[in-house]
Amino acid sequence: MTITYFGYGSLVNADTIPTDACVTPGRLTGWVREWRVCGMGEDGQGRCALSVREEPGSEIRGVMVREPRSRLKDLEKREKRYRKVEAVGDAFRCDAEQANGPGDLFVFVGAEEHNRWGTETHPILQSYLDCVLAGFFSLWGEEGIEHFLDTTDGWHVPVLRDRHNPAYPRAIVLPDHLRQKIDAATAARNLTYIDAPRR
Repeated sequence: MTITYFGYGSLVNADTIPTDACVTPGRLTGWVREWRVCGMGEDGQGRCALSVREEPGSEIRGVMVREPRSRLKDLEKREKRYRKVEAVGDAFRCDAEQANGPGDLFVFVGAEEHNRWGTETHPILQSYLDCVLAGFFSLWGEEGIEHFLDTTDGWHVPVLRDRHNPAYPRAIVLPDHLRQKIDAATAARNLTYIDAPRR
């Protein structure tokens, strides 16, 4: 017995999911990403994560992930600020074969109590953004980074500079060449940055 879900943010990064998970890159039509899930971390730092909303005519890249059903509770704990939207398989197309996803494919969408734009008290964590963009780069190169930036709403939300003291629990260390590519791509978006508090 397995579960199958569409990842569009940190779940795209293979370093954040079990090594034996089956990952299929592809696209989900009729949806758009947005910085619209707010909550408090265990460290007391507010944060804003990604969600998706339905929007006809839109399309986002991501991955279809298949795992044993026994891992569902762990996945739901990770995605505790989300609810599942079921049966999105018809909206998915895999890159390799242009095939649809299975009928039980689901996607995580921000739960109503957390569904709001980020703010200075609930910013985007740079360590989280790095992780997401590294995942997109690993699958689609620089085009993947640009796609993510182009198909995500909410870049008015400030970004917390926590790269050197990550608040994101699944933070990664970027190689120099990728850090430079990410910094160049995000600089072109005129993002607002705030300094992380000293801890």
